[in-house]
Parts: sequence; C-alpha cells; structure tokens
Amino acid sequence: MKRVLVTGAVGQIGSELTERLRKMLGGHRVVAAGHIKKARENLLASGPFHYIDCTRIETIAELVKTYRIDTIYHLAAILSATAEKNPQYAWKVNVEGLTNVLEVAREHDCAVFTPSSIATFGPSTPLTRTPQDTVQRPTTIYGVSKLTGELLCDYYFNKYGVDTRGVRYPGLISYKAPPGGGTTDYAVAIYFEAVRHKSYTSYLKPETFLDMMYMPDALRAAIELMEADPTKLKHRNAFNIAAMTLSPTKIAAEIQRLIPDFTLDFNIDPLRQAIADSWPDSMDDSAAREEWGWHPEYDLTAMTREMVDNISRMRDTNK
Repeated sequence: MKRVLVTGAVGQIGSELTERLRKMLGGHRVVAAGHIKKARENLLASGPFHYIDCTRIETIAELVKTYRIDTIYHLAAILSATAEKNPQYAWKVNVEGLTNVLEVAREHDCAVFTPSSIATFGPSTPLTRTPQDTVQRPTTIYGVSKLTGELLCDYYFNKYGVDTRGVRYPGLISYKAPPGGGTTDYAVAIYFEAVRHKSYTSYLKPETFLDMMYMPDALRAAIELMEADPTKLKHRNAFNIAAMTLSPTKIAAEIQRLIPDFTLDFNIDPLRQAIADSWPDSMDDSAAREEWGWHPEYDLTAMTREMVDNISRMRDTNK
C-alpha cells in the first residue's frame, strides 16, 4: 500500500480506518471519499477528502487517476435494517457500486478490500461455529447484496487477476462514530445510554446471541489481510473473523460491573429481531487464523472498560 482510497470514509468503519491508515502512511497518501453524510472536521483536516457517488464509475476513476491510487478499501454500503426499507437502492449502492470499484481496479491495477458480513448467512446455515465454507441463503437484501459481492470479488480475481480480499465482519462496536443502521447497532447504543442515562431499551430479545467485535480489532483485520502474503490466501474474499459472542443481557451484566445502577429494558422490533435470528451466534474463523494469522485482541471486559471510559470522557468534554 502506497496510495490508498477509502470509500464510505464517513461511515462507522471508514472514518476510523482512514484515521488509522493516515497515521501509518501519512495523511497525503490516504484519500477519503464519502457521499451522503457530512465529514467530521478531523477527517477533512488530516488529508484529502472528496464527495463522490460510487454508483457513478467516473467519480471513482477520477480519484484513482488523480492520486495514482494502488489500493482501494471499498466500505460504501447501505446496512441491514436501513437496506430493508429501500431494497432497490441498497442493491444499487452495494452491488453496482462494488462493480464500479472492481472495474476501476481492473483498469488501473489496484488491490481491493471489500468487507462482507455475517448477513450472508441465513436460517439454513449452521448458526453455531458457522463454518468458513457452508450453505449461504440470506433472507435480507443486505445479505443478498453482500453475498453477491463475495462472488463478484472472486470472479474479478479469477477472471482478471484483480487482487481482491475481504472478511465477513460480525457486529462492530465503537465509541468514535455513530452506527449506520445495522441490526447489531444496539451494542453501540447500549454503552452510550448506560453512561448518559444509566438505562437502555433493547430492540432485541434478552438472549439474542450474535458475533461481535471491537472496532480496533476490525481495523487491524482489514489492514493485516491487505498486507498478508497472497500466496497463502486460499479463501481471499470472505474470511470469517470472530472475537466474542454477545447478547443484550451479557453486555448489560458487564456494564453493571462499572455502572451498578444501570438497567436494561426491552421493546422488541420484529424486523431487526427476525434479521438477528437468521444470523450466526458464532463463527469458525480458523481459516483466517491459519492463512494470515488473524487473532482478536479484545474481549468483552477490556472492550467495556474502554467504551465506558471514552464515552464518559466525551460526555465530560462536551458539558
């Protein structure tokens, strides 16, 4: 990686990944690109930023040519719960946008990282210790589009030799950027509400277990995979990666160790509950461990301590 483009750079993953890459490579070597959301001031100040529409291929090609990009982290996407409200638009962004990125990468010899998701699995998938290679019959447009993306990336690698790589992310938890409309967003909101109001109302049932990961591990996974020896990558575009299996009550119990009077209530959202019930509660990530040395560094206790400390600091600063 010498010159990098990050699409979806104002989103939950993209904003933090851009920050991490700029610290590694230098701000001028990492171009951030977003479309809908307004970029934060530090993103604008630390390096180049452009508003682009990934569904218009010329906007991607122009940045790649102008900045002589060699690696694209393509993170622009419409997430699960939001996608269900407008499936046609989700397909346009998630599939057509990725196709445009892959075409530009083919023409300009770029490597491409594209995240997939646990959403590519479905009710017929083994939901505990979900294998790397297994049946994938997603029931959401987000899952369908992400599974299509896995296959597209495989196709562009096999057909054209484009260096495509990716992971299947579990739910991601971070204090730095707001969530973007995903089913696992409760696992972010619960920490903010615990610090601010000492209570949270969950839209998922108490014992809804899902794979989760703290954002620093997710960022490290993306970077380490792109730096991995390509000759050792057998799966390449859809590595299961895992860190911890969590439910609303499990997170709440850990928060109560730091905030004893925190309370958890429930008001179940049928849409998001149905989505969550179709996803794995844990994934087998042995392929990622064997092929490029993946391992998580954070568990629930360490993550909760950092989340509560940092959100408390942010609250005190903004008073």
